[in-house]
Amino acid sequence: MPFDHNDHYHRSLLRTVPPGARRALDVGCGTGRFARALARRGLEVDAVDRDEAVLAAARGSAAPAAVHYRQSDLTELQLPPGHYDFISCLASLHHLPLDSLARLREALAPGGVLVVLGCYRETTPGDRLISLAAVPVNALCRLAVHLRERGAPPPAVRAPIAMPQTSLPDIRAYATRHLPGFRLRRLLFWRYLLVYRRPR
Repeated sequence: MPFDHNDHYHRSLLRTVPPGARRALDVGCGTGRFARALARRGLEVDAVDRDEAVLAAARGSAAPAAVHYRQSDLTELQLPPGHYDFISCLASLHHLPLDSLARLREALAPGGVLVVLGCYRETTPGDRLISLAAVPVNALCRLAVHLRERGAPPPAVRAPIAMPQTSLPDIRAYATRHLPGFRLRRLLFWRYLLVYRRPR
């Protein structure tokens, strides 16, 4: 049943794009759906993923000319300092070293926003309670999408999956040291949202 947890949050994430933003970086762009949403809002988007199969699917979509797909591992990519007005990581940070956050911070222009829709390793009773609450809601959402999209072909390609190894307290502790003024909140569907704005 094609209910995508990341896609579910796209609308909320788009609200974090700062006014007047012109350049964006989408890290771990997968099949490019969020990158295309950014481009439709008038941003020039560098969409990066290390998996060629999902990038081939992204390039095969009806993408705006403002999306530039690139196969690369972020750990090997040279990011221009102070270049991007908006940087997004959707379910991709747990595929990377946590220190990638500091590199992305440096690539933000003054006033730019970094947003992470991340996955985390459950370690606390609160984590497990939210996870338990998500199960019936997830089942209902999957059923609703299934009924709405009956007959539609399933996605030909899906992005690679990895189990997160970093806990939410560890992510919070790292952000406290490296992303002053960040906001972090736990979401339903086994995700958290981290938002950081670089000072002007």
